Amino acid sequence: MQQASQKRALKNYRERLGDRGLARFEVLAPVRDRDLIRAIARRLAESGDDAIRIRCTLTTTIAGEPPAKGGILAALRRSPMVGAKLELAREVTSSRAVDL
Repeated sequence: MQQASQKRALKNYRERLGDRGLARFEVLAPVRDRDLIRAIARRLAESGDDAIRIRCTLTTTIAGEPPAKGGILAALRRSPMVGAKLELAREVTSSRAVDL
């Protein structure tokens, strides 16, 4: 059994976690995934760009939804080079010998 001081310390610790927007919880998983799950949890707790990317990837993977189509085309259309009148034609040349 826990002493009153231990209960108070645990309560205070959990309150500090809550103030930071974190919660402590237990997860059941295979032993071999322990380090992976801890690493993911650590990255998610940091709330940086990695956390956003990981959260998005995991959410999409778990939901089972296929990735949206047209992502590359949309990125190309947002490019600052749109309308730059680039000459993309190549000169046609005869074939060359390839050493194998």
